[in-house]
Amino acid sequence: MTDPNPEQRFEALLQVCRDFPREAYAFLFDALDHSVRRVHGLEEYEPIEADERHHVGAQELLESVRQYAILEFGCLTGCVFEAWGIIDAEDVGKMVFHLIDHKLLGKRDSDRPDDFIGGFGGMTFEQVFAIEPQLEYCQEKDQWTASYRSAS
Repeated sequence: MTDPNPEQRFEALLQVCRDFPREAYAFLFDALDHSVRRVHGLEEYEPIEADERHHVGAQELLESVRQYAILEFGCLTGCVFEAWGIIDAEDVGKMVFHLIDHKLLGKRDSDRPDDFIGGFGGMTFEQVFAIEPQLEYCQEKDQWTASYRSAS
């Protein structure tokens, strides 16, 4: 029997690990890409090699999840994560280790699910994503732009 390809392993994961939907895992892959590029200073066009040099730790990944989620979903981030059943950093850790268990991500020997416990200083995603939009009007472009800041 041949080794399943990544798509087959991902489909197998979704059959076994039903806590989180496909979209949540897809988002996590994108956030991981964002994390590796941010931490290691890689440009968007540069391919990322799957090796030890591009490892990111739990806290780095969680910060990228926060940044990327706000970029993608803005003020709706908390609602999106709630709809996906993700309420805290430990849930992100569960997803990461589901991906590791299905050989879709690598890890160092020192990486543990416990690395995600208390991420964001123990705050829930509801607290982490309590953000307010900052709207600014650009006269030259005749358009509004939005950025976000913490509501706390």
